[in-house]
Amino acid sequence: MRVALVTGASRGLGREIARALARAGYVVAANYLTAEAEAQETVSMIGTGSFAVRADVGDPAQVLDMRRLIEKRCGRLDVIVSNAGIARDDLLVRQSEKDWDDVIETNLTGSFNVIRLLSPLMVQSGGGHIVTISSRAGHAGKAGQAAYSAAKAGLLGVTRTAAVELAADNIRVNAVLPGYLMTEMGKSAERAADAAKKASLLNRLSDPKEVAGFIAFLVGTEGVTGQVFSIDSRP
Repeated sequence: MRVALVTGASRGLGREIARALARAGYVVAANYLTAEAEAQETVSMIGTGSFAVRADVGDPAQVLDMRRLIEKRCGRLDVIVSNAGIARDDLLVRQSEKDWDDVIETNLTGSFNVIRLLSPLMVQSGGGHIVTISSRAGHAGKAGQAAYSAAKAGLLGVTRTAAVELAADNIRVNAVLPGYLMTEMGKSAERAADAAKKASLLNRLSDPKEVAGFIAFLVGTEGVTGQVFSIDSRP
């Protein structure tokens, strides 16, 4: 039995990743924070002994509780997809400290907590694969996304460092940049979606199912680590 944890799995890209990993034969721990009904719906879609687990990834104590639950139920952990994220967009000079802190806590500190506190369970399991979900915004600044860009840029640094530190434990760590997705978050910014489509060489947005399928492929590789993959058609 192979076990995967997907954070932020109640909807959108996280749900598609959970479904793709289940199809690949994983038991999936579908993490959520507030959307319990949606997380349970994800689990009912994928079956295979999968289960929902509530935890705020920004809270180390809750992440430890999640690790204990996975260890108790499954005894191992082979894959982590650190997908949980939020956006609180505003111009830099208008950004509130609260919104800044919330975005950094979830998108950056949350991944730090998950990798730091759950990778020991992966070591006990003989190794595995960690995938972080970063963003094109982490490569290039974007008006109104100082906090989001900072978090996603920092996440690339965490990913590369974790790849170096965990290689000896047979844990691969890679980052995926999904491109612009018409998930719930993406639909809330129509102008940004239009701009992303126009910038695409193929005149299209990214497909959550394609991104999830790539991640399911990636975690099955043995010799790929410390890399950043852009699943996009923008140059």
